[in-house]
Amino acid sequence: MTSEPEPAVTRILIVDDDALVRAGLSMMLAGVPDLEIVGEAADGADVPAMVESARPDVVLMDIRMPRVDGLAATEALRRRTDPPEIVILTTFDTDDHVLRALRAGATGFLLKDTPPADIVTAVRRAAAGEPILSPSVTRQLIAHVSDGDGGGRAQRAAKQLAELSEREREVAVAIAHGKSNAEISAELFMSVATVKAHVSRVLTKLRLNNRVQIALLVHDAGLV
Repeated sequence: MTSEPEPAVTRILIVDDDALVRAGLSMMLAGVPDLEIVGEAADGADVPAMVESARPDVVLMDIRMPRVDGLAATEALRRRTDPPEIVILTTFDTDDHVLRALRAGATGFLLKDTPPADIVTAVRRAAAGEPILSPSVTRQLIAHVSDGDGGGRAQRAAKQLAELSEREREVAVAIAHGKSNAEISAELFMSVATVKAHVSRVLTKLRLNNRVQIALLVHDAGLV
């Protein structure tokens, strides 16, 4: 009788300058069989070395830290050849730093008062490369945060999206609506494998890291 394969373990690095937050997250996640805390850091300055040594799959990243903030740390990690997924930890869902971190390549964000079960689910989704960001939250962020260059950003986004084929653009818009590959497959009458191929081409053509960045670009262009 063959035994069931062991579930894959997701390795997690917690980065927050609040020791109580780090301790709380560690205690919460340590009891989950498929999750493993491989390190903690109190500042973004310590992140590159810890990622190099601990090789986490997911980094839970605070935004506001004394020396190197979560935004700069996220940008540095995303420049790595094989970066971990990054989930932003924040107190406010309209923080302009959150939107900038998402543009830099974070998979999504969690409010620090998110219920434990939802944090576990979010970590698992991040490890699978799934965005932790609903279309309504995306709209809320963009509506509440002004970077002083709305018109210019919209023009640049439209120019980038013009590089896509009509089918690729349809897939990009569907991603911005928060649809999964299976849902896009059913909506656009193509196989899931074909959807995945289109998503990969969209990321390559637009020089983006993940689906969240695709969604933000589509929102910037005013297509959602």
